[in-house]
Amino acid sequence: MSDMEEIGRMQAAGSRTATGQERNVGRSASARSAQLFAQARELMPGGVNSPVRAFGSVGGEPRFMAQGCGAYLWDEDGNRLLDYVGSWGPLIHGHAPAPVMDAVRDQLQRGASFGAPTALEVEMAREVIAAVPSIEMIRMVNSGTEAVMGAIRAARGWTGRCKIVKFAGCYHGHSDALLVQAGSGALTLGVPDSAGVTPAQTADTVSAQFNDVDGTRRILRELGEDLACVAVEPLPANMGLVPPRPGFLEMLRAETERLGAVLLFDEVMTGFRLSRGGYQQLIGITPDATTLGKIIGGGFPVGAYGGKREMMQCVAPSGPVYQAGTLSGNPVAMTAGLATLRMLNDESYRQLEERGAQLEAGLRAALDEAGITAQLHRVGSMWTLFFSDAPVTDYASAKASDTRRFACFFHAMLERGIYLPPSQFEAAFISLAHSPQDIAGTVEAARESLQLVAKM
Repeated sequence: MSDMEEIGRMQAAGSRTATGQERNVGRSASARSAQLFAQARELMPGGVNSPVRAFGSVGGEPRFMAQGCGAYLWDEDGNRLLDYVGSWGPLIHGHAPAPVMDAVRDQLQRGASFGAPTALEVEMAREVIAAVPSIEMIRMVNSGTEAVMGAIRAARGWTGRCKIVKFAGCYHGHSDALLVQAGSGALTLGVPDSAGVTPAQTADTVSAQFNDVDGTRRILRELGEDLACVAVEPLPANMGLVPPRPGFLEMLRAETERLGAVLLFDEVMTGFRLSRGGYQQLIGITPDATTLGKIIGGGFPVGAYGGKREMMQCVAPSGPVYQAGTLSGNPVAMTAGLATLRMLNDESYRQLEERGAQLEAGLRAALDEAGITAQLHRVGSMWTLFFSDAPVTDYASAKASDTRRFACFFHAMLERGIYLPPSQFEAAFISLAHSPQDIAGTVEAARESLQLVAKM
């Protein structure tokens, strides 16, 4: 059976979605997923290989996915779901776009991994350097976590300094030095935010509050010549989408320049998502270093870090900062990423903005109709609906959101065939495969779902 025949079979058996398929109801709608989850919990911690997938913050049991095409996923029970997760951001063209799949099949005929340089790595480096303002040299790795680890090590090696500053609610992967929660004393030793991380591993990490201009400036100046790097998601999306206040990123740029420290923009999510040059291009602020991932791998494991030539020349084998990886720059990820990037143009970003504006307008109208006060944040094709009466500007205000209401909304949308991130504190993604009709159906599902939330 071909891929398209299999998709047709699953669609025929599928759920009611934004475009009107019949929906399975009751326990049988997810019986196969429930069976798989029971097996998985015996084999993997929590039954998953990444925590948020377990539905812990929304309750219930996760759907196990079997196939994706365009804007849709099919789960193991044959339910069709309109997808706003998009593999957490990489799938800007939707699931299984033909040019990417065809390119990957061709590459697989030639080999999946060589452990040696390839022309594809040169092509990817040239593509990224041409697009992203801050990147003069680049190193490919295998994940966003690895990219940030490498970038911070390079920043420390280049500056000869130890201290780094990060922001509460900004996620930079699960390396030890960055799993730190904010404490009341900004200049005290970092407090580990995960078991297994020792205070010694976070002793040089200082937490600050995102969007706090004066407080952060004070921290940076107190650190002074001990400061190696300020790492920030310029548009945080791991506490939900929280845009920077005017002047905040400008202050970080000015202060790091004054102190001779590295300003690192973590654009693993936003790189190539909001424009070809990332969020930094949109706002006109050029950091010293940038990390990328997700879209540049076209759905395959990938990461990259790059920046000023002088800093990157400190990385081995050119310099003394060591970093290596067996699968770094592997030809399958490079092939998928190049095919993905080469399909993006100005019209792509215009379309994503158009779909985002359509969804935002519809959701705001649905909130008004339901009489619900909430905070809807959207930048381009990224969005989060916070169930909060007060503005959400940082980690503390994001955490004050009503997660019970979000869980109700999430499951109501899921029952109507809309698959959202299973956490209040994750951004959702629109793809180029989402049609105006898909967005309209999403708004209608949200209108019904918000009526249920209003009754809580």
